[in-house]
Amino acid sequence: MAFFKGQETYSIDSKNRVAIPVKMRKAMSEEAEDTFNVTLGSEGCIAAYPMDEWKKYQDKFSHLNQFNEKTRFFLRTLLQWSEDAVLDGQQRILLPKQLTEQTGIKGKILIVGMIDHLEFWDPEKYSDYMNGHNQTYESVAAEVMSAE
Repeated sequence: MAFFKGQETYSIDSKNRVAIPVKMRKAMSEEAEDTFNVTLGSEGCIAAYPMDEWKKYQDKFSHLNQFNEKTRFFLRTLLQWSEDAVLDGQQRILLPKQLTEQTGIKGKILIVGMIDHLEFWDPEKYSDYMNGHNQTYESVAAEVMSAE
């Protein structure tokens, strides 16, 4: 199982390719076969799941009730953006142009480890997101961790 953590700021080239940091590549299992499923993430980012992790979600998706309108909306929204991306010889993946346009990513890109996947952010949007909370980290941590 992958366990991604940390953050790195990289450049995204004119062809929408971005290198995956070494420490994050090392967190990938061999079962991922250097392949990610890239899709629209939450709060305006791009999410990239190693293929072995994505297959776990695919299994969950296949068991959802597609006769439920909310389920169809969720699956359509998620899957319309989904594409596989294989690491090239320079350890880069190609991010779909539609996703970089949708998320406002160009030039610089912030890569954030999120346990089982990576998030790609426009650095300014990420900063706005992190600064936009009206609760402190400590109060959120206490609430989230006490729920367990």
